[in-house]
Amino acid sequence: MSDVLIYADSMGDASMRNEVPVPVPDPFLYVEKDGERHAVVTSFEVSRLEPSGISAHPMEEFGYDELLAQGLPRDEVLMQVIERAVPQLGVKEARVPTTFPVGVADRLRAQGVELTPDRDFFAERRRVKGDVGLTGIRRAQRGTEAAMGAARELLRNAEASNGTLTLDGEELTSERIKARITEVFNEHNLVSDEMIVAIGGQAASGHDMGSGPIAPGQAVVIDLFPRDRETGYYADMTRTFVVGDVSEELAEYHRLVYEALQRSFDAVKAGAEGSDIFRLVCDVFHEAGQPTQLSKQPGEVLSNGFFHGLGHGVGLEVHEPPSLSRDPSRLMAGDVITLEPGLYREGWGGVRLEDLVLVTEDGAENLTDFPYDLTP
Repeated sequence: MSDVLIYADSMGDASMRNEVPVPVPDPFLYVEKDGERHAVVTSFEVSRLEPSGISAHPMEEFGYDELLAQGLPRDEVLMQVIERAVPQLGVKEARVPTTFPVGVADRLRAQGVELTPDRDFFAERRRVKGDVGLTGIRRAQRGTEAAMGAARELLRNAEASNGTLTLDGEELTSERIKARITEVFNEHNLVSDEMIVAIGGQAASGHDMGSGPIAPGQAVVIDLFPRDRETGYYADMTRTFVVGDVSEELAEYHRLVYEALQRSFDAVKAGAEGSDIFRLVCDVFHEAGQPTQLSKQPGEVLSNGFFHGLGHGVGLEVHEPPSLSRDPSRLMAGDVITLEPGLYREGWGGVRLEDLVLVTEDGAENLTDFPYDLTP
């Protein structure tokens, strides 16, 4: 069994939050030695960590007060506490995340501690979602659907006026929809640093978050990915809406994207290869004459068609393994993944639909419960 070291906070670092399911805003040391779990923290946090089954060691145990009395800067005091704690807890070699601070690593290696950065090791520890993770994801997803419903309601009640949409006498904008979505997130105890409400050509421009007024007949791509405040787990979903007349091109894009979404969902199960499911979706678009990453020439940069991956894992990060793209990545029971096919035309817009899916032994459970209609 590999010993483990992590030095980070548990609010922004997924590897730490996976091991310590308590939000701690300041970096601290987490240690696994022979399967036993330890944390070296300020005395302020000791009582909060112990109910999680972690042996919480106050920094005073490793000479914190004496070091401060020497007049050393706080950063140096923390470094020396770590230098004392690691050997006293019996760690001589350990795996660390690739985000492990270089300064801390240099100090420990100078003491003879062997550190091995291992991205896959820590990603695999988070792949299968336990009860806490699934509870947080389901809760976040329900709140996300409520927010999507609120956005849909604004669009549904809007009216065309002088080439733009208005609601209650005011212009309906991306910013106005985002403000309403944020209100619903707060009601459901969700946190979101950003969201996509992309209008027209903005939707065909990668992760353009969207801005400005909405016109009748324009596609509005709404992509929401908030985090459950209590557990730190994310949800992720996308829908596309059009107020007014739907062009034949948009209707065809929507038909193809919906077909690709359904085909990909039917192919999801434990043991399935993510790149095979990606290829299946690309085939749907190839049959309709649309370019994808599998049909383009080497080195070509696509600006039209299906130019991104099909999906990704979701958990304590909104993008984490596994991948459903050109890269090989086999699914396992307990993965939570997105399926998000899309079709786009540069400068004009496009359609994307995204569901959140739990991989099971013999198939998949769709965690998303929301209509796919273009018309709000």
